[in-house]
Amino acid sequence: MSNDTAPAFTVEAQAAKIFAWRRGFNASWLIDLGIKLGLFKDLAANPGSTAGAIAERLQLQAHHLEIWCNTACSFEILDATDDGKFSLAPFMDVVLASPGHPRYTGGYVQLGTDYASDDFRALREAFSSGEYKPFQGRDDTFSSHVSEATLGLQLLAARKLLPEIPFVKSALDAGGALLEVGPGAARQLIMLAKVFPAARLVGVDIDPTGVRIAREAIAKAGLAERITIIEGSIDDAASAGPFAAIVMVEVLHEIRQDWRAEVVAACGRVTLPQGWLVVVDETYPETIAELRDPAFRFAVQTGFEELHWGNVIPTRGEQMSLFEAAGFSPPERELVGEGFTVLKAQRLHTP
Repeated sequence: MSNDTAPAFTVEAQAAKIFAWRRGFNASWLIDLGIKLGLFKDLAANPGSTAGAIAERLQLQAHHLEIWCNTACSFEILDATDDGKFSLAPFMDVVLASPGHPRYTGGYVQLGTDYASDDFRALREAFSSGEYKPFQGRDDTFSSHVSEATLGLQLLAARKLLPEIPFVKSALDAGGALLEVGPGAARQLIMLAKVFPAARLVGVDIDPTGVRIAREAIAKAGLAERITIIEGSIDDAASAGPFAAIVMVEVLHEIRQDWRAEVVAACGRVTLPQGWLVVVDETYPETIAELRDPAFRFAVQTGFEELHWGNVIPTRGEQMSLFEAAGFSPPERELVGEGFTVLKAQRLHTP
């Protein structure tokens, strides 16, 4: 950004930014402690508690609880009365004490505290070696955090984006098939089984850990006869199609750049004529000016946070090229949530 357009700064203002970002680092770890020690759940069940009462109920150190509560109050995570009784601030019961709610953010925070810290330490060496530690092959806790962090987007796709496409709704209501690429813990497929009770649902994933977790979740939900999980490529799932719709939620940017064209082309090959591809993902800036555009803030952050995973966030131009080459229409675009892009495109021809 040129000096002609840059706002005037003071050294105090620039230093204040650093202190604010450091405060955010501390807030992440405070939240991590609140989740792992059960503090948010305890406060949700017992509003108006003193630090001592919380410590007694959970058999924790009173002094540590007092400092944690005071700090959480300073961060506006907790509210407090003048006599030192603490409660969760408005909506923090949903945001931090309700796993499974679409606005729960605990999984996203813990991706940072449980995994990003180690990844960032390893990133120092990766700047020289170029080595990555990809998304695939991590442990069950990682998969659980990802599932929690993306739940709201999965709900959006399952309950709104897909049912609002007339062709998709009609086809799935009549017993047609839908494919999810990268289903993770299969929460979206389980939702879709309720939204489209006549549909045939298929998930395909290259991650054996994700495949196992998905199959276990589907069996537990009693949906093994309706939902099939395939370990392999999209072409491996072709015999279960053709599909009225293919959906990817936070998956496109996790596919290696040199594989993306083939993956999206495979989507085109297994989609019904006039079928739809629905993608929820981030869009990376294409210009210097866009780096400071709030619409791209989350994409820029994700690009850095997932650098050690080997993930590269696609730009708008790359997205358009991928869809066009795979035989899809120019995608309809919509920005949702904290900076996610919804892309919806209809198959026009076979790639």
